Amino acid sequence: MVESSHAASHLAKSKSAPTGDSDIAHDSSALPADRFFNRELSWLQFNRRVLAEAKNPNYPLLERLRFLSISGSNLDEFMMVRVAGLAAQVRRQIDEVSIDGLSAGQQLQAIHAAISELVGAQYDIFTDLVAALDRQGIRLITNRRLEKSEADFLSEYFLARVQPALTPQAIDPAHPFPFIANQGSGILFSLVRVADGAPVNEMVLIPPALPRYVRLPGQPATWIGIEELIRRKAARLFPGFRILSSGIFRVLRDSDMEIEEDAEDLVRYFRTAIQRRRRGRVILLTIEDRFDPAAEAMLRDKLRLGPDQVIKARGPLSMVGLSALVDEERPDLKFEPYSPRYPERVLEHDGDCFAAIREKDIVIQHPFESFDVVVDFLHQAAADPDVVAIKQTLYRAGKQSAVIAALIAAAEAGKSVTAVVELKARFDEEQNLHWASQLENAGVQVIYGFVDWKTHAKVSMVVRREGDGYRTYCHFGTGNYHPLTARVYTDLSFFTADPRFCRDAGLLFNFITGYIEPKGTEMLAISPGGVRAKLYECIDRETAYARAGKPAAIWAKLNALTDPDLIDRLYLASRAGVQIALVVRGICCLKPGIAGLSDTITVKSVIGRFLEHSRIWAFGNGAALPNRRARVFISSADGMSRNLDRRVEVLVPIRNSTVHDQVLDQVMLANLLDTEQSWQLDGTGQYHRVEPGIQPFNVHRYFMTNPSLSGRGAALTKGRKVPKLALRRGGAATA
Repeated sequence: MVESSHAASHLAKSKSAPTGDSDIAHDSSALPADRFFNRELSWLQFNRRVLAEAKNPNYPLLERLRFLSISGSNLDEFMMVRVAGLAAQVRRQIDEVSIDGLSAGQQLQAIHAAISELVGAQYDIFTDLVAALDRQGIRLITNRRLEKSEADFLSEYFLARVQPALTPQAIDPAHPFPFIANQGSGILFSLVRVADGAPVNEMVLIPPALPRYVRLPGQPATWIGIEELIRRKAARLFPGFRILSSGIFRVLRDSDMEIEEDAEDLVRYFRTAIQRRRRGRVILLTIEDRFDPAAEAMLRDKLRLGPDQVIKARGPLSMVGLSALVDEERPDLKFEPYSPRYPERVLEHDGDCFAAIREKDIVIQHPFESFDVVVDFLHQAAADPDVVAIKQTLYRAGKQSAVIAALIAAAEAGKSVTAVVELKARFDEEQNLHWASQLENAGVQVIYGFVDWKTHAKVSMVVRREGDGYRTYCHFGTGNYHPLTARVYTDLSFFTADPRFCRDAGLLFNFITGYIEPKGTEMLAISPGGVRAKLYECIDRETAYARAGKPAAIWAKLNALTDPDLIDRLYLASRAGVQIALVVRGICCLKPGIAGLSDTITVKSVIGRFLEHSRIWAFGNGAALPNRRARVFISSADGMSRNLDRRVEVLVPIRNSTVHDQVLDQVMLANLLDTEQSWQLDGTGQYHRVEPGIQPFNVHRYFMTNPSLSGRGAALTKGRKVPKLALRRGGAATA
């Protein structure tokens, strides 16, 4: 097992933000001070777009409920990390301001107001969805009386499966106040002892192993929340007492981790840090709107919370658990199942991934094309007697990972296997520690990378004995090696046997394992430092074209755009006349369409059935986009300071003509043309749904019904033609 050292600190200090082409002026001091949106408020706008899908009448009911659940999960993480971080700044009296000039306190004030509005919208949508589901035969028990059959079943269920796991705890000076876990919920009971009339307060914490919702047998499908079930059967918990009142509550805790530079043993440090996170400072208390004021005051006192850290709920205290109802067997209330295609290019070679890649570079677009091809690539490497070495980065691999199984099989077959396991993958730290242990036990050389930087690049490298020498095959991805998220996230997998890419991949792994700076790369730009430098070089080239009166254009697809220096570079390019179209799914701090600043910049966000996750950059290179000469890149990095300066990332150029067409003329263009799932950002920070128009276009439907270019192989010439997309005012055209 190899752990990170402080060599990374030296490397970090030696890198500075590049200035790019010296012929281009980059003075951002002339730009207006109010040129950025607030990052946190922009994120809340993103979650409002997610929540809006729960109201989308074009979606089946259970899918709308899924979006409501996702919005709740998103909000939990935002509170546990971003809001907790700002609150810590206020406590420590840190004077740092955001890029839009707000102090931590000012941001918290604006955030709390926005969250209050967002939570209110969640409950309005919840009420509407519950009524609509009830009409479709899916019922949620809330305030109504139980029918006899329901009461009988729930009594038996409670006695057999719930009561044994519960531990009532008295709340009085003789008992310490119980610890409430992060995302934990419970019920406070006010009781009177029948024997002597003495008042007693009791707390019942909900064990996390219990299901959040319980389904009653039979039809119609009837569900009840676990807290509601416990409250209704509480008399069985407190014989000899009369229940006066009860109130359900839930807490969120600070869940961010601070990495100490002097951590000598990362494994031990993270195991300890995970335990500390579970006991982090409480940052939010959610209670029922009918919660007893005295009980609320007691909880606030014990948890040391101010009034602005309390939310009163008009429904479930957490929307996350509603995902259980989505599992109901009602295909008529869900999206029609979709089975991804397996690339025909690989099938033409009898499923031999290496033969297909050896013939020509290939890009696979997930989830429209199966992630199985990535797993097969590794499993074939593990079983192939000619494969001598495998190197693999692992950021998030999931709980049941075929990728991990392939690496273990390869090591047990005697191959040299190196796995870079990132311990700092937020909320996956514990899972990654588990995989690291499993891999090491199988004989895999486990590397933890750098203390200061996360290894976020998605790279796999296989060295194979062929003829009298060796050939290397590489996979570069925009997403994680996670088979489950690959069914929902749209990502690109680029396979190549081009020696230039493979030599660069070797330099990348040497950088991570041996701290050998990757100088002289032929194809890849590697961060920290390299991705920013390459993007600046390409932006500056377009700026120079514009100033020379030539066509100049930039297209980009990102999950987030927050880095102020990168945004300023785009502003300066816009001022020079570069036409810039951005597809930014989540946070965007750039203000589009501002006179004299960003007249030529448009920003849209695509939110739909699949989560847009691939990162793409395209530069016109002296002509309008799209064109065959355009410089096209895919990346693991977003437009954020952490990706450009504090993570190991890669920017991958696309040179093969078929793959170039697929990424630029299919994936990128289809996202720009979408009118059914798109939101347009205006200069005030508001997003507006794009009007579908007379020729609506849905990027996800297009890829569900049309195969990709590079994955088709010979079928591209003799099979059904893939509709060609073209830019046209008012929407998409196909030819």
